[in-house]
Amino acid sequence: MTLSSVTSVLVIRQVLFAKLEDRIQQSMQLEIEEFHQLRAGNNPQTGQPFQDDVEAIVDVFLSRNIPEDDEYLIAIVDGEFYRASSLALPPALQPDGALMQRWARLSQPRQGIAVTSEGNILYQAEPIRPNSELSSSVETARGEDIFVVAYLTTGERDEVNEAVQTVTQVSLSVLAIASLLAWLAAGKVLAPLRLLSQTARSISDANLTERIPVRGSGDIAELAITFNDMMDRLEATFNSQRQLLNDVGHELRTPMTIIRGHLELIGSTSDEQQETLDIVLDELDRMSRFINELMLLAKAERPDFLTPATIDLTLFTEELLTKITTLGDRHWRLDALGTGQFVGDRQRLTEAIVNLAQNAIHHTDPSDTIMLGSALRQGRIYLWVKDTGEGIDPADQQRIFERFVRGHSRHPHPEGTGLGLAIVQAIAIAHNGDVTLTSHPGQGATFTLVLPYLPPPD
Repeated sequence: MTLSSVTSVLVIRQVLFAKLEDRIQQSMQLEIEEFHQLRAGNNPQTGQPFQDDVEAIVDVFLSRNIPEDDEYLIAIVDGEFYRASSLALPPALQPDGALMQRWARLSQPRQGIAVTSEGNILYQAEPIRPNSELSSSVETARGEDIFVVAYLTTGERDEVNEAVQTVTQVSLSVLAIASLLAWLAAGKVLAPLRLLSQTARSISDANLTERIPVRGSGDIAELAITFNDMMDRLEATFNSQRQLLNDVGHELRTPMTIIRGHLELIGSTSDEQQETLDIVLDELDRMSRFINELMLLAKAERPDFLTPATIDLTLFTEELLTKITTLGDRHWRLDALGTGQFVGDRQRLTEAIVNLAQNAIHHTDPSDTIMLGSALRQGRIYLWVKDTGEGIDPADQQRIFERFVRGHSRHPHPEGTGLGLAIVQAIAIAHNGDVTLTSHPGQGATFTLVLPYLPPPD
């Protein structure tokens, strides 16, 4: 349909151009005939025939005839420009121009099209009186008395183009309306399936409450009922898992708190007993961290996981560097300092950077350097932790962000729970971002949080 509409418009345009040229040719021919009629008559000022007074003929004709817009009546007398219907001639029709000089040498009628920088000029040139001494060739060495009707077609062609443009816009509008009506008709037929698709896309483990409205009966209604039943079962399963996790966290924290309290109340002990007591307290701390991290991951996909606020990137980076330098004995350095403000969750992003810094400590020695950097560029916020440690094996890079997966560490007994990088990734995803890893064995590693830039509200 679109192709046929475009073809029709192009055909109409060519037809209009052809009709325009025919009308201009007829108008020029009429001017020539009127000029010859005047020449054959009497001079209204003297009442006598004009005879060979070409200048008088031209003066009377131009005083009586008002040409159309873009039409020019030109008289050449004795091979020289004499007078024109307009004082302001286009550059191509200036008396000393090449086109005027060519007309001045004509001895026979000539019509044609001259291509100029102002546009095409249609013209018809007629000798005012024949000269039998001239040769029959078109161009001669001596001048003639020539009457020229010239028409600059640029304005007329622009009007045709505007008309064609209007027709094109109307055609496209009609085509768009027809397409819209067809789309609406098809959409009405496919509305139930579209609603099913939208509902399925809106469902996540943080939002399982969406259901498809059931209207009428038939296969589509039966499909909606089946889908809703499936969602009821999924929602019940997820709610049960969440409740179980909350209960487990609560039930584990309570006895651990009691155990820690009693252990800390134990009085003086022998060195061996104190060593055992320190080990137990350390394991209780590790279990507490594990439970907290597990609960954090469980909340990561909830709608209220983030508390967005305006963050100054420069101050935030400096605060992060101050915090992570206390995590271990390393050479800490600021790699880059970004500027600007953005919207994010300060607490969650701090947790992510702290986890990345702790991960860097596990893969470095005290002689290594750990760098923190930030940047705002191309609509993205970048926060990264770079180290000069042992790097991460390529085989581990594909799975290091999975839960309970640990890469190779320089420490024989790493303190991590295997959830740190999974938490970093969850925080990045919650910000609609991602975390990237660049590392080569023996050349250190760079973990980068890449977040979409959200400008602060006005």
